[in-house]
Amino acid sequence: MNPVAQAQQDTVEEFQLFEDWMARYEHIIDLGKALPDFPVEWRTEENRIRGCQSQVWFQIEMQKSGQMNIQGISDAAIVSGLIAILLRVYNDQKPNDILDAGPEFISDIGFDEHLSPTRSNGLHAMLKVIYEQAAVNMANSKPA
Repeated sequence: MNPVAQAQQDTVEEFQLFEDWMARYEHIIDLGKALPDFPVEWRTEENRIRGCQSQVWFQIEMQKSGQMNIQGISDAAIVSGLIAILLRVYNDQKPNDILDAGPEFISDIGFDEHLSPTRSNGLHAMLKVIYEQAAVNMANSKPA
């Protein structure tokens, strides 16, 4: 199975363990608290994600191994948790695996229904950046 699709499935199953959305929100916040440090020098306008109500920054680099290293941070607790979920799924994955596995797991978890419209828009803005960067990295890695 595609490793991104597997990580997506694992994440959906993890969220199914919680009985209600209050418990899921608590879990999301806890995940955000565990994000790795994000250096201040990465908090640039170039790395800021537009479309998010809160401040969100991503640093995405292509590794020699062919995998995308994705780091992110937000000034909001729930958004930080959403970033942590995205990093679990997409960090250190190959661009083709990212592109082959669409972001439907977001709906499968129930985020489209249970996040506020502004948070949902922000989540989709973050996903858009990840998928766009994967497409750019795929195009750049193809032999001329």
